[in-house]
Amino acid sequence: MTRDLLPGVTGVLALADGTILQGVGVGAVGEAVGEVCFNTAMTGYQEILTDPSYMAQIVAFTFPHVGNVGTNLEDLEQVAGAAETSARGAIFRDLPTPPANWRADADLPAWMARRGVIGLAGVDTRALTRTIREKGMPHAVIAHSPEGKFDLDALVAKAKAWSGLEGLDLAKDASCLQPFVYGEGLWSWEEGYAKPAATPKYEVVVVDYGVKRNILRALTSVGARVTVVPAKTTAEEILARDPDGVLLSNGPGDPAATGEYAVPEIKKLVDSGKPVFGICLGHQMLALALGATTVKMDQGHHGANHPVKDLTTGKVEIVSMNHGFTVDRDTLPGPVTETHVSLFDGTNAGLALKDRPVFSIQHHPEASPGPTDSLYLFERFAALMDKAK
Repeated sequence: MTRDLLPGVTGVLALADGTILQGVGVGAVGEAVGEVCFNTAMTGYQEILTDPSYMAQIVAFTFPHVGNVGTNLEDLEQVAGAAETSARGAIFRDLPTPPANWRADADLPAWMARRGVIGLAGVDTRALTRTIREKGMPHAVIAHSPEGKFDLDALVAKAKAWSGLEGLDLAKDASCLQPFVYGEGLWSWEEGYAKPAATPKYEVVVVDYGVKRNILRALTSVGARVTVVPAKTTAEEILARDPDGVLLSNGPGDPAATGEYAVPEIKKLVDSGKPVFGICLGHQMLALALGATTVKMDQGHHGANHPVKDLTTGKVEIVSMNHGFTVDRDTLPGPVTETHVSLFDGTNAGLALKDRPVFSIQHHPEASPGPTDSLYLFERFAALMDKAK
């Protein structure tokens, strides 16, 4: 099949259905296969592209002007692993703009090139977003060639052949390789990132399925000494550290696949009576451990303007979300209470056990879209640890 490219094209997105989107290549040169999702956030592109939850995904930004704050070394969300354990590609309507921010130490295209992130600009992101809304998140290959040379049929074939995220355990690759203590608090104007308390109030173990740094900072800021352990750490090893609480982190991939080794350990942690807090993938796997099921979403939730209602207080908070799987609320067993719900589509966004200090949420309370609407959840976790003591 002959496919003509427009003059000056140096980047393409080849969808599994044969659609070819043409534009200007940005960042790294090469090609990458993944699932295309759209993100509705107006800011935070560096945090998005370094969030391990986006591993094996290509992010299309609906906000047209990206790049104006540049990038810096402080705002990386990734804690462990190589750059390959975050987003594989990025799609923009306009070419990224030069940085105009006092914290910037690099421009976005150069930063993407160093990290191996392939970008495509000049794309009608509105049309792509509508396609995803109507047909679901497609498998695709994003490619950048400065010479404008592409084997389009081969790229489409590669997209078709990719197995996708269902059944894929990515947490094992996004996780740290050995335990470590994290010692940095939340950021504030002038002071920067806070230092941990000299005498920690709590000992918290974080099971790393692809944890974001700001989750660890938020825990440190409520007085915790945070020890991060690999995804496959057993419950016995975690409990041997005698923590005051355990946090099950966010991460990429299919919760059912990661749950094959994680769910039995999570059940033991729940049975131990220790306070347990799950976030995003951790929320989904906690639900699996409690007897619920998870399902793949057609378009997922990706953005920083998602309204979620806390059913325990009646308050609505604006949250950051990033997930392509969801807990099937109809499968929640009797001992489980639904605590949060998405006001976009009514999907489950939080749960708690009625008789134990265990709860979880689907969104990211450490993120700052509200800007701090959800930080109270870390205080809620701290209160459970106080009560358990």
